[in-house]
Amino acid sequence: MNAYIIAPPPQIAMPVQGGGLFPVRRVYCVGRNYAAHAREMGGDPSREPPFFFTKPADALVTGGADTPFPVASENLHHEVELVVAIGQGGVDIPVETALSHVFGYAVGLDLTRRDLQEQAKAARQPWDMAKGFDASGPIGIIVPADTHPVAGRITLQVNGQVRQSGELQDMIWPVPDIIAALSRLVRLAPGDLIFTGTPDGVGPLQRGDVLRGEVEGVGIIETRIV
Repeated sequence: MNAYIIAPPPQIAMPVQGGGLFPVRRVYCVGRNYAAHAREMGGDPSREPPFFFTKPADALVTGGADTPFPVASENLHHEVELVVAIGQGGVDIPVETALSHVFGYAVGLDLTRRDLQEQAKAARQPWDMAKGFDASGPIGIIVPADTHPVAGRITLQVNGQVRQSGELQDMIWPVPDIIAALSRLVRLAPGDLIFTGTPDGVGPLQRGDVLRGEVEGVGIIETRIV
């Protein structure tokens, strides 16, 4: 039997409320899923179908650990999001049955090197280095889905001051639509996470900032930028 020629990377896993670990396979993110945020980023929500980008699984920051300010950027932005944890995979999943594929939910932060993203947009290049850098995905504990949050507040405080505040029902594409659309592009599998977009109010962060994101009925994410 062949042996690994280098040590294999560790399995990325997230704590689950009530006990146990959720192994993470892939991390998908939905862009511009709240109309006000789409407009603040220069988009037209009436003309944009859902689009997706990714983060590496090992970009997640768990357990309330500190988050390092990234290299190669002077303009780090916060984006608080509801995160969906997939428990049952599939392809071409119908909207009507999409929620049966959900294991649970968490609160996450899609941190963005906004200066690199703007450079990439201007050059018509991919966003990978603006979105998928080290420690770009602080995330809270996964809450198993006894119910599915279709309404409720989503907020982010920085140093105790509210920066972002929105309503889940203001999503352009609700969770079932997101799962259905993504499953037409890739085969979803247990262990996949989907960041579902952020409300307006995104803005810059500095070293020393303390962040607290919350999704009503789901939970919180807390981290400090160092």
